[in-house]
Amino acid sequence: MLKKILDKKTCAECRLCCIFDRYDIWETPVFDEDTRKKLESLKNAEFIQKDGGYIFKAEKFDDDGLFTCPALDPAKGCILGDEKPFDCRIWPYRIMKIGDRRAITVAGICEAMYNKPLSELVGFLKEGLADNIFRYADSHPEIVKPYDVSYPVLLMEE
Repeated sequence: MLKKILDKKTCAECRLCCIFDRYDIWETPVFDEDTRKKLESLKNAEFIQKDGGYIFKAEKFDDDGLFTCPALDPAKGCILGDEKPFDCRIWPYRIMKIGDRRAITVAGICEAMYNKPLSELVGFLKEGLADNIFRYADSHPEIVKPYDVSYPVLLMEE
């Protein structure tokens, strides 16, 4: 979904968005029923229900205090391929709730996006991605995260 703005190779080498510490565990993606079942059968992943979707039951942290997405294969990358959850397909963009409105933000932790001009990040959203994100969130409100002040707001819902 973000091929125009993010290089696939850069993302594949980084994988930062697939690893969570105790402070950003709220960032884990929301899965639909089919993907949840697939991961449960392939990786023995455990989930908890969240609104209309599922999130990882993240109880097992490694020695460094990190939780790695069960869909991440260290050698191959994400085993879900094109079936990634919406959260993952739009990363490092995020849809968040600010008061009564939704906003599209960007995770400053993504180095590839952090170095891009704001005009490019917002311009890409205005080319149709923002409409897709808001439309998806209309039918899947569970993907809307509470606003976190460390995420710069790029676009507010009209």
